[in-house]
Amino acid sequence: MLRLGKTGRRLLGGIIALTGICVGMAAQAMPASDPPEQLLQRAFNIKTSNHDEFLRILAKLRLVADSLPLDEQWSLRYLEAWQAVFEGNVSRAITSLRAISEQAPSPALRLRAMATMVNIFGFAHRYEEAFIQLNRLTELLPQVSDQGARYAAMGEAAQFLIGSHHFKQAIEYADQMLQNIPPGKSACHAVRYRLQALLHGGSAQLTPAEFQQGIDLCTKDNDSVYVNAIRADMAALLLQKGRATEAIHELEEHYAEVAAYKYAAQMQYSDMLLAKGYFSLGDLSKARQYALAVVDGNVENAYSEALSQAYELLYQIDNRLGHTREALAYHEKYMEADKGYLSDVTAGALAYETIKQQVQSQKNQVDVLNRQNQILQLQRKLDHKAMETSRLYIALLLSVMAYIAFWLLRTKRSQLRFKRLATRDSLTNISSRQHFVDETESSLRQAAKSTRSACLILMDLDHFKQVNDTHGHVIGDLVLKRAVAACQHHLGRHDIFGRFGGEEFAILMPNCGATQARERAERLRQAIAATPLWGETRSVVITASFGVASTDRSGYELRQLMIDADNALYQAKREGRNRVVYEDGNDPVAPTPTNVQEQAVAVQPADLPRRHQPAV
Repeated sequence: MLRLGKTGRRLLGGIIALTGICVGMAAQAMPASDPPEQLLQRAFNIKTSNHDEFLRILAKLRLVADSLPLDEQWSLRYLEAWQAVFEGNVSRAITSLRAISEQAPSPALRLRAMATMVNIFGFAHRYEEAFIQLNRLTELLPQVSDQGARYAAMGEAAQFLIGSHHFKQAIEYADQMLQNIPPGKSACHAVRYRLQALLHGGSAQLTPAEFQQGIDLCTKDNDSVYVNAIRADMAALLLQKGRATEAIHELEEHYAEVAAYKYAAQMQYSDMLLAKGYFSLGDLSKARQYALAVVDGNVENAYSEALSQAYELLYQIDNRLGHTREALAYHEKYMEADKGYLSDVTAGALAYETIKQQVQSQKNQVDVLNRQNQILQLQRKLDHKAMETSRLYIALLLSVMAYIAFWLLRTKRSQLRFKRLATRDSLTNISSRQHFVDETESSLRQAAKSTRSACLILMDLDHFKQVNDTHGHVIGDLVLKRAVAACQHHLGRHDIFGRFGGEEFAILMPNCGATQARERAERLRQAIAATPLWGETRSVVITASFGVASTDRSGYELRQLMIDADNALYQAKREGRNRVVYEDGNDPVAPTPTNVQEQAVAVQPADLPRRHQPAV
């Protein structure tokens, strides 16, 4: 059973209200003499724009509920369930919505119930149940002629898919909304979902002008909530393009208006963008102010991308200011929040694949049963024939068995592929961040039991952002692959090598003392600096900085090893990069400058493609 605290119920009510907050402006009260059919229609139209009037109409309808026609009774039941969600009584609402989605005579009403459950389950991170309802919604959609119900359901689907990081599918629903706008509606909501999915899905073709067109469209509808949602995404795009001053101006000019909505997720997003903008301009005081606002506005026991980024920014601010103790505290909170957020993203992805496979499995089972029925019918018709007919039956039966065996083999291979995708980095084919953490913690526990030393090495490619900005994403990916390949030649069979994101990597070396780890890190540094560059990357110089920590000094807790290695890495960066620093940085190992410079070749703009800025 889903249980929400006071804060959770208030936020869930806000999300349900936000979904349709722009249905219309508040209107005058309906006279008591209006027929129930008109009262029901009015309640549907104003439930988010004039909630007090909605409650008065609901009270009138309850008095005559027993005398209503059957379809109007079901409509009243849906409105009661919607109000239960608004009040935070989610358990009662879901029970009623399930009954409506399965038994209501109106396909449009069943569709609305399914869409509301997608919204509820998505908010509660019950992704598997949300995808089950989304699949039912998708199957029912072609049978519904009510344009308003179809438009609302596709909007719920697009919102949920964006929240669960399935941006391609969200764009498809937004495009369907644009092609099926009901009378009296504008394309405001559909345009907002499409732009949001393109931005967070990493589209490199977006421009601020496209967001401004969406803002103008929603402004004509007096839809201020969606206007400011699009404005926040435009600010995110401006930050990606290095136009922080413009982004800050867009957000702060309408900050009070956004705060008045009391919608925590939107407020967190705006505060995080402002914190990033001020940090990029070097205003650490305001960056801290907005990052702390993100933390203060977070729902209890909930992880989000904004919370993870806020803790990371606070860590960077205090680290830059030399506040070591505060920086370490924020670094610990960042790791916890980031792990929780990544786990939530992974849960959404696995739920999607699980339901997808279940749906395909059900279809296959239906196909198998149909074939079996066909075979049984054929058997009855051919019983009077001779042995040749029997051979035909056996051949058909064997074909069915072969089909089932092939399907089972294919399902098993898909499961193995999903497991591999969850543990390997897709670009470099080394351990993903979460898999590295799990394997490293297990290895450290074994080392602690046997009191054997182990060392952690953090590696960061120097000036990698300049490589991306100068040569583009494709060349940046080639540089990452070649740096990884250079390191793998010098790693042992029991070493754990993982990518932490971007140009950051980590290596755990079991059964390795501090001196040996420093020497091996130096060999890795030299191998990267001496990596032969050919083809499109011939004019790129690769160097890396290393931070080394040992269990002899830091103990066997991964968190402390990470902090010490990270501090050593920062010291290596401060001392000029392309060097190895062990723990406190008292004994750095620096490269011979001429060895690196001999590899540099002047970059010709025509040699390499330009890179589009990535989405945040």
